[in-house]
Amino acid sequence: MWEHREISKRSLRLLLEGDTEGRYAGRDDPDSGYRITMALALACSQPGREWTPADFHQALIYTPTRGGWWARKLRERKGSEYAEGKLTAMLDKAREFAARNGSITDRPDSVEKITEVRRAVESFTWSSRGGGAVDQKNLAARLRLCERAGGLDHTTALRPHAERMGCAKSTAEASDQRLVSAGWLELLEAGTGKNHGSRWRLKIPQPVRELLARAASGHSLPPTPQELATVPDPHTFTDTAALAAVMSHDAFHHYGHGTSGARLLACLDVTEGLSPQRLQQATTLHRTTVTRRLDKLVADGLALEREGLYYLAPELSGPVRLQPDGEVLAHAAEQQGTAGMGERRRARHARDRANYQRWLTERDLRARPVRQWPVLVPEGVVDPVTGELLDERWRGWDTSDPHRPVWLAPGATARPNGPEPAAEAA
Repeated sequence: MWEHREISKRSLRLLLEGDTEGRYAGRDDPDSGYRITMALALACSQPGREWTPADFHQALIYTPTRGGWWARKLRERKGSEYAEGKLTAMLDKAREFAARNGSITDRPDSVEKITEVRRAVESFTWSSRGGGAVDQKNLAARLRLCERAGGLDHTTALRPHAERMGCAKSTAEASDQRLVSAGWLELLEAGTGKNHGSRWRLKIPQPVRELLARAASGHSLPPTPQELATVPDPHTFTDTAALAAVMSHDAFHHYGHGTSGARLLACLDVTEGLSPQRLQQATTLHRTTVTRRLDKLVADGLALEREGLYYLAPELSGPVRLQPDGEVLAHAAEQQGTAGMGERRRARHARDRANYQRWLTERDLRARPVRQWPVLVPEGVVDPVTGELLDERWRGWDTSDPHRPVWLAPGATARPNGPEPAAEAA
């Protein structure tokens, strides 16, 4: 069927091989199966690639495909009619989503949008004051997430995102607020629960988009505020992909080379040397800060200095602009005394998550009202040791449960309220 019905290669692998990369892992197996089925429904609902419900049922329910295991289990539990109705409803929901959000024909479309945002971030001058450097790291980490997600919409939790940025949770949270206010970031859905992160969307603010459009046309730019000043030299910029590759390492901890060192290293190239003035222009760092950070990078073997120009160390070069080397970066972290800082941060975040989950559990238990059942059989009615009825007014009642006495039929024998006789217990 999938030979006659057009579907993307990635969706075809998901249908035939299942979720081999763990992209649709959920809280449990039913949640993961629903996510896989919904992703296949969206793939079969793209304009020009619409599948009929019968085709969708045949591919997932009546064919032993790995991607249809959840649909077949649903059929085993609740029958074919229920499973077909459920899959039809999911297909209709996917078609509404595709019609509302536009078609996604292939991965190059999403890569083009991500590249556009990346170019805007790299052309923008991020001031080292007021958290601009941290915001640049935040966007660099989110661009890497967007590449994995295949679009500008991505999902992440606060603490794992702070670990990718190489900073504290409070620092990442403050950066998110600044980016939302500036228009670079939009919160689509706040994460709730244990395994649900927040859904975000990257975008280019309209003032920045207009300024970059005028700069690209070759017109002279009018005087603009500091936050809207673009880098005049297109060859000197902070590579966000290189920044995301090294910024979370222990060598670039706050007490090591820091964010400034990571930004400077992301500007360097192995063949084209840059002067401190050009690096200062690209990062807006103070000239003394640039000089100190470059000296530390050279001392730890991360950069080279030749005739006043600075180059990327050959050990860090590769197919891309910067290829992190574990041994070189580990040696730099030891030299700066920051080895193991990242592991400590991850352990602290793990303890915070565990404490938060325990607090939620205890809160729910405290908030749950404990119902006190009234005692309807007063004391002295039954002997607590022998179970003998002492008050004749209660004859004919089963008083084994003092909270809920039960009237017995005439002639029935009430159960004693004390311990069972030895013979009966035996």
